[in-house]
Amino acid sequence: MLHYKALFLSPMIPTYNLVGTGRFFKEVLGFKPQMETDKYSIFEKDERTVHLLPAGEDIGQMEFYLEVDDIDALWLEIESLIQHMKHRKPFNQEYGMREIHIEVPFTKTLLFIGQSIT
Repeated sequence: MLHYKALFLSPMIPTYNLVGTGRFFKEVLGFKPQMETDKYSIFEKDERTVHLLPAGEDIGQMEFYLEVDDIDALWLEIESLIQHMKHRKPFNQEYGMREIHIEVPFTKTLLFIGQSIT
């Protein structure tokens, strides 16, 4: 058994438009920039971070999950902001989660946003 405490797990998302992807995290999801350069960016919300790094358009696909406390309230706030993005509005999953799915701009990343309904 390993004896350490995992404090945070932060996704590192490759993007072919660092500024555009950063704008999504700031303007749609309310993350605050901790660092923004032309080579690397870090955004934070509620002590949780997302790291963005530049990559070519041939990057592989990835997914990550953001669990929230009020998914329907979040949907009301972001619905008009993501209409031009590939997304799926809130729906209930058989495994007890209510989810929103959004394709993160300028990446091949699928963001799952969920709340427990059990």
